[in-house]
Amino acid sequence: MLSPTPLSLLCALLLCFPLAVIITIISPTTTVPGGDPLPDLVPPPKTHQRFFSKPLPFPLQDDDSLLRLASRVDSKLPPGSPKKVAFLFLTISPLPFAPLWELYFNQTPQNLFNVYVHADPSYTYDPPFSGVFAHRVIPSKSTLRFTPTLASAARRLLAHALLHDRSNYMFALFSANCIPIHSFNFTYETLTRSKKSFIEILENEAGSFDRWAARGQDAMLPVVKLEDFRIGSQFWSLTRKHARLVVGDEMVWAKFNQPCMVWDTCYPEENYFPTLIHMRDPRGVVPVTLTHVDWNGSFDGHPRMYLESEVTPQLISRLRKDTPRYGDDGTNGSDSQVKRRRRFPFLFARKLSPESIRPLLKIASHVILKD
Repeated sequence: MLSPTPLSLLCALLLCFPLAVIITIISPTTTVPGGDPLPDLVPPPKTHQRFFSKPLPFPLQDDDSLLRLASRVDSKLPPGSPKKVAFLFLTISPLPFAPLWELYFNQTPQNLFNVYVHADPSYTYDPPFSGVFAHRVIPSKSTLRFTPTLASAARRLLAHALLHDRSNYMFALFSANCIPIHSFNFTYETLTRSKKSFIEILENEAGSFDRWAARGQDAMLPVVKLEDFRIGSQFWSLTRKHARLVVGDEMVWAKFNQPCMVWDTCYPEENYFPTLIHMRDPRGVVPVTLTHVDWNGSFDGHPRMYLESEVTPQLISRLRKDTPRYGDDGTNGSDSQVKRRRRFPFLFARKLSPESIRPLLKIASHVILKD
């Protein structure tokens, strides 16, 4: 047998090198904003590979330019295009209920919804977001409780959703601890049939003055007077009109985007949105959140968290039947108006422990996703 010469060994090495390069290039990765590419250790389910094959386009990362550009998008939907619901997830951790949301979106036409995720860039998501959440993470910044950063993140989500798809009609905000309690079809019909936003706007709530004065006695003046200040749930569903209003606002946001001197009474994410919309378009809303939450037994500003043992078909039924609390919609109100409002049910719920995913998946098909 002939012994290999140095020249033949070099040729063989050169022939193998392009193959190694190709294998390296096509290895699947997902990039978390602010971090290095991470390998897709858990591939998305095959049933959802049809959803989003391309990453979102990110033309701008500078917030001022991003919001300014988003405020100028067309207010009208493309002719002949179905209305889409933009699902906006604001999280500082992995999404424990991602498997339930996968079932929720399963068999849903892609032209009816979009998903966007604002994730803490300082957190290593291992494995990264997959399935319906793959490539849905927008350029994000860290958020901190008792600061304007949570409201900034929500504005950032709205801006990217407005710029990404002109067909986005309703924009719904969620946390990692939110779950659906109705089918997608039921939710879609409820949201897209409405010409108004769903946002809780509460007047004269306990602690309103302390929240208003948290940045200083006169810090909100003259733009936001105490009588204009409102409180509401952090989680809302806004129409395209109000999404554009939020990203285009500078005057009211400048007041809320100040550091608080009294930090434990500062909840900009619960005050900015209801105050802005109350001041600009109070008649354009149904003053209610469609995300159920139980404040009985709350601790340190956090609502009650349902444990794994509490998640049953009876719990889902009770959450569905509970009556939302309606706030201020800028009208004097009447009995007939109240009755008409109450046709809107809760569509989502929070706050559930991460371990609740096990019983939730067991009852998903025959309870949660069945209306």
